[in-house]
Amino acid sequence: MNNGSKDYQRISRRVVLGRTALALGAIATAAAVSPAVAQQKISQEEAKYQGTPKGNQHCDGCVNFEAPNGCKFVQGEVNPNGWCQLFYPKG
Repeated sequence: MNNGSKDYQRISRRVVLGRTALALGAIATAAAVSPAVAQQKISQEEAKYQGTPKGNQHCDGCVNFEAPNGCKFVQGEVNPNGWCQLFYPKG
């Protein structure tokens, strides 16, 4: 019975090590893919971009705005006084 217990412990260690290796591989793959996905931008149409503000909301008041006329998530030039549905206020 003692021998069976040792075999069980060995199998458990193998399973744990195998699963750990798979998890680390998945993490490495996700880390390699994430920057590429993060760099993709959506069209102005998809973002529902407009060249005018929406009330007090305007591009240069958004955390995603990149001066002088860019956005982290929207393709092309954006008007600092424009707006899109991805607006998120600074601070």
